[in-house]
Amino acid sequence: MSKILFYTGYYTLYLLSLLPFRVIYFISDGIYYLLYYVIGYRRKVVRVNLKNSFPEKSRAELLKIEKTFFRFMADLLMENVKLLSMSRECINKRFSLVNHGFVQDLLNQKQSILLATSHYGNWEWAAPGISSIFQGKILGVYKPLTNQNVGKVINRIRTQFGALLVPMKQTMRTIAEQTDTYMAVLVSDQTPTRHEKNYFIDFLNQPTSVFQGLEKIAKLTGNPIVYMHIDRPKRGYYVASFKMLYDKPQQTAENEITKGYNLELENIIKAKPEFWIWSHKRWKHKPPQSNE
Repeated sequence: MSKILFYTGYYTLYLLSLLPFRVIYFISDGIYYLLYYVIGYRRKVVRVNLKNSFPEKSRAELLKIEKTFFRFMADLLMENVKLLSMSRECINKRFSLVNHGFVQDLLNQKQSILLATSHYGNWEWAAPGISSIFQGKILGVYKPLTNQNVGKVINRIRTQFGALLVPMKQTMRTIAEQTDTYMAVLVSDQTPTRHEKNYFIDFLNQPTSVFQGLEKIAKLTGNPIVYMHIDRPKRGYYVASFKMLYDKPQQTAENEITKGYNLELENIIKAKPEFWIWSHKRWKHKPPQSNE
């Protein structure tokens, strides 16, 4: 029965993905109204997160960000459905890369790379977007979903242009086993599981538990860290830009990379806060005491 439900759901979404973008966004407008005004999906979570992150903003400013975010979240949902049938040409048109030459140069020189990004813009378009452009092995580190059927659909989307997926818990082992040049893509702004050794930093005006995996992998491998920022200049279009964060990570101080990555993300969010995922309970863990 589970297989029947899976394939029924998959092919239903696939048929939906064949609709033109103008229809996709018409449906998205309806989803926005349903989520925000009818269901009120996590509206309180978003409101509290925004208020705590931007205490200097007025109520009107926060409300504008809140509504724009929910519109974006509805778009994100439908854009990722559309991804099921998007061609390589369509991806390259709607997910463009700028200033990425130095990244390909490093790969051509047999230098593996850690490509750090965040849940900002449409990160799901990133895997097919970069794997359709960059020449070389792309390793996408991901956190498996509890719902395996949904996970299968999402993973099929992520790998359609050649990216290889690596479950988060197998990252260190998989990278250590690599004999070819690779680019490992890590989305590092998730919330770690609650643990007494969680590391906290000040992020968006509040103590925030953060992953240190990016720093640990960088210091283990010595691979340079490049940040990929995914901007959204207009509806249906994204632009990925690249910035070298640390070319010699093994020479950095303890926690320097972890802080630097999150500072880069914080500056991006402050510039355009509506394109980060505010519905996530990002600050559910509190520090027993400050370690800063």
